[in-house]
Amino acid sequence: MVFMYALNSKLKGWWKKVTLIVWGPSARLISADKELQERLSAMKEAGVKLRACKACSDAYGVSASLKELGIKVEYMGQPLTEFLKNDNSRVITF
Repeated sequence: MVFMYALNSKLKGWWKKVTLIVWGPSARLISADKELQERLSAMKEAGVKLRACKACSDAYGVSASLKELGIKVEYMGQPLTEFLKNDNSRVITF
């Protein structure tokens, strides 16, 4: 559901900027699942920014795989905090 919402949010202009952040075991799943990788590719082509938590992806040993998929892998604590503090940002979690 989150993939569908993120993609449609960008394609239909519901939000000007859309960023999908990959957390936890989702990092491992995405690194192995070709169907999810295709969906991520479509999101990236549509302009959705893809990011992943480095602490999570390192814990699952998939940081390099996610980078190869075009996902920006970085520690997300500070960026998430900035999203939360910014009055012009909205954070939606699933």
